[in-house]
Parts: sequence; structure tokens; C-alpha cells
Amino acid sequence: MSSEGIAPIADRSLGFSVAARNVRGQMVRLDAALNAVLAAHAYPEPLARLLAEALTVTALLGATLRQDEGQLTLQAQSKGGPVDLLVCDYRAGAVRGYLHFDPDAAIDATIEPGMSLAALFGKGHLAITLDQTASAERYQGIVPLEGNSLADAIEGYFANSEQLPTLIRLGVGGNSETGWIAGGLLVQHLARRELGGERLDVVDLHPDWQHVSTLAGTTSAAELTDPALTAEALLWRLFHEEEVRITPGAMPTRGCRCTTAHFHDVLESFPEAERAEMRGDDGMIGVDCQFCARNFRIAA
Repeated sequence: MSSEGIAPIADRSLGFSVAARNVRGQMVRLDAALNAVLAAHAYPEPLARLLAEALTVTALLGATLRQDEGQLTLQAQSKGGPVDLLVCDYRAGAVRGYLHFDPDAAIDATIEPGMSLAALFGKGHLAITLDQTASAERYQGIVPLEGNSLADAIEGYFANSEQLPTLIRLGVGGNSETGWIAGGLLVQHLARRELGGERLDVVDLHPDWQHVSTLAGTTSAAELTDPALTAEALLWRLFHEEEVRITPGAMPTRGCRCTTAHFHDVLESFPEAERAEMRGDDGMIGVDCQFCARNFRIAA
């Protein structure tokens, strides 16, 4: 794998595998998509960074799905902290998300960069839900909101719920004035059978995993958010002694799916008596979209 002659691209996802080490991974960078999501809300800067991390890790997890596998949702709910709800989802490359916080609690807590999950959320849980379109099945895993970051919590989810050694690195740069950029790296150790070989126990202490996770663990936030450093170039830095196979993924985009037509169809499914109660003095029904912070007036 060579990084020569590759121009930097902003919003991007890239899958890769190191077959000899029984490892697969994803890299994601969010630029325009991230700014479009964050611009809809006036979040305090540390909370904007929290949502940026959540969107990035949602894009990382979603990128491991096939395009026809439906929607992946990341949701954190809690009580006792300034943030009580965070929701992000991914579908076919499109990401969206928002969080809800108590402004008074946020002021009292003096939100600062680098706060732990316990300080931000209090006591709560993290749910990862996969809605599979083709089979109409839903799978959900739930773990406590533990660790210093969302990356820690999700690594714990894979270790405890999936028995799948996982390393995640996230980086967020910029601000609301200059613009935001975020990047992420996900690496997972797979049973060898999944990569075409004999069965292999998947454990944290396996030499292949120790080797790859040590290399991947050196990835810095600055590298993940450097617009001049391509995913290919970063993978070359990390694994230039290995044979790495790369697979371009869907370009991440802002994915709020709110439209007047969609809300009209949803409202039409309600009985007329219920819709009558929803209507305002103007005869319209108001619908709020939390993802893009817009209010729609629907004639239904």
C-alpha cells in the first residue's frame, strides 16, 4: 500500500483489513457533514465536541455495515449530569445527531473539555441498536456509561457484549467560528475464520492483536483531524510493514430525513380525532425535528 499521489479528501470513510493479523478496521473523517449537524444547535463548545465524537464513532460503526443492512443508532440516556440524552444514527453513509442538556445544570457543572462520562452524564447507559431493513429484525446491546470517553464505553461494549477486542481513537478539532473537523479509527480483532482461515480464539492477549493494537494506539487526535493527512497515508504510517487491503466506503453526509412530505405521511396514519386535537388555531399541526432544530407546520 502506498500513499503517494493521493489528494486529501474531507468527508470520507475507508475500510481496511490486515489479513495476516486477523484484523479489520475503519477510518472516518467528518468535515462538512459534521458542521451541518452542529450548526443547527447552539451547544456549549465541550458539548459540541462530545456530539462530534458521538457522530464520528457512529459513522465508524455504521461503516462496518453493508449498504442494505439498515440503520445503526447510538443512544446515551442518563440522569444526574448536565447531559441527559444523546442520539446519533447512521444509514447508508448519512449521519445525524443531537443531544439534550439542562442549561442550568450545565452552568452549575462548569462544563470543561476533557470531562469524564460520569461528570457529563451522571449515571446512565449506552445502547447500540441495529435495525436491519432486509429482515425487519432489531438487535440492541446495552452497557453502562463507564469510562472517561465514548470511545472507552464502546470498547467496553464490544469486549463485554460481543467478546470482540476493539480499539477506537477519536479526534475533534476546530470550533464554531473556524469550523469543525473530526476523525476516527476503529480496529477489531476477528476470528480467523471470518477472514478465510482456520478458527482462532479472539482474546486481548493474542500476539497479533497486541501487535496491531499497540501500533494503532499510537494514533493521535492531531493525525485524525489533519486535513492534509489522508487515511491511506495514516494507515501507511501505522502498518507499513504489513499487507493492508483498503476498501473505499460511502462518503459521510448530513442525514436528517425530515421533510414536510414525510411528516404528512406519518400524521395521516393517526385517526382524524387525534389529528384534530393536534391542530393549532391556524388549522396546522406543528412538528419539531430535534435533529435539525426546525419546526414544520403540516396541513393534515
